[in-house]
Amino acid sequence: MANLTDLGVADIRDGFRKGDFSARDVAEAFNAAVVEARPLNAFIVETPEKALAAADTADAARAAGALKPLSGVPIGMKDLFCTEGVQTTAASHILEGFVPTYESTVSAKLWDAGAGMLGKLNLDQFAMGSSNETSYFGNVISPWKGADGRDLTPGGSSGGSSAAIAARIVPAATGTDTGGSIRQPASFTGISGIKPTYGRCSRWGVVAFASSLDQPGAMARSVRDNAILLEAMAGFDAKDSTSLDLPVPQWEAGLSSDLRGKRVGIPKEYRPDGLNPEIAALWEQGIAWLKDAGAEVVEVSLPHTKYALPTYYIIAPAEASSNLARYDGVRYGLRDLPDGAGLQDMYAATRAAGFGDEVKRRIMIGTYVLSAGYYDAYYTQACKVRTLISRDFDAAFAACDLLLTPTAPSAAFALGEKQDDPLAMYLNDVFTVPASLAGLPAMSVPGGLDSSGLPLGLQIIGRALDEQGVLNAALALEQRAGFVARPEKWW
Repeated sequence: MANLTDLGVADIRDGFRKGDFSARDVAEAFNAAVVEARPLNAFIVETPEKALAAADTADAARAAGALKPLSGVPIGMKDLFCTEGVQTTAASHILEGFVPTYESTVSAKLWDAGAGMLGKLNLDQFAMGSSNETSYFGNVISPWKGADGRDLTPGGSSGGSSAAIAARIVPAATGTDTGGSIRQPASFTGISGIKPTYGRCSRWGVVAFASSLDQPGAMARSVRDNAILLEAMAGFDAKDSTSLDLPVPQWEAGLSSDLRGKRVGIPKEYRPDGLNPEIAALWEQGIAWLKDAGAEVVEVSLPHTKYALPTYYIIAPAEASSNLARYDGVRYGLRDLPDGAGLQDMYAATRAAGFGDEVKRRIMIGTYVLSAGYYDAYYTQACKVRTLISRDFDAAFAACDLLLTPTAPSAAFALGEKQDDPLAMYLNDVFTVPASLAGLPAMSVPGGLDSSGLPLGLQIIGRALDEQGVLNAALALEQRAGFVARPEKWW
């Protein structure tokens, strides 16, 4: 039998049903892998007992003939999702020790579907970052190594999720995507990840960063595994005012790599001056693969793309500044109360000690653009440009069904390489942010390796609610790329 930790979601689900192994066998194998991989720092909290309890329930359910969709499948949970009775920190000191008394809607749906939890995965603090270097609990280290042996970023903010999947210590994991935080880490570590349409998955119980952008999604090693996980995660939730009251399609059953009759748009604005030639070559290869799958390829224009990053870095920090005002040391989490301090002193001391530098930077930017005298000049203008960006996509989709772009402007870079240059770091999201601003479904799949042997991803963007189209095009790319590369084990 293959090593159980080499199996993905579908393989575990199906093998367990056939009786090839027990759910407890699977949970014990992954629990051992999690312990062995601690040098990656992918987990903030390990929950082996939760994985075993779910496995025992699954084994009993199999014996009783009462299996659930994810019975026997253990997963990792990004530490942005509140988990009842298990510490939830958003990778911030200000929430260290916070143990929710409730379960997020997405995690509750996954447990109800039979999944088990291997632990809470590390991330950039409050999901603010593109390299997983802003966590209070330390950097996540990619299982991939640079040609010179340097430690690499697994991407961010869902870097713990991407590293754990690539290292085969979880078969799949949840992620959240505000401006690319599922897709960019997926590209950097050679896995797949999908951000669904805004509102497909409930945000209730997810620690908020930017409420009009945040969207939970799935991360796994294959397109099929993503479809399975997303099906279990999605659905209407009355507790989330932005949740879409729509039935959840059967995405796995609808998977097809036959793209005949589909038109795929190539946005000309996604070819900036100085585009990495290896990224450009992979993009051309992706175009050829989609043509081979039967798609017609057309050039389209998204003229306001050049304004997407500045628009995002006004709207997202503005919403963050509002959302993070709740962390004041009064009700939960960290409280720093200097001797003789008043209420305002406590607020200031708690936030100074509890928030990291990147979080403080974004709060200050957000507070500035929302302040009197600047609100209309910055925030209102950014909202107007966001509407123009969304209209660009509407116009493009009048001429095509899907869009193909690179996922990230480079392969994974070394830890520390861009930490002192926030602008260089923000540019990592240049290809992912536009779809986030428009609330569209988008997915990254691995397309190949660069000359240094590091993964590169391709991105499919679809119309609102067309996750099926995105998954199908991603499947066509996956089958033709035949990506089987994996990091050499060094941990």
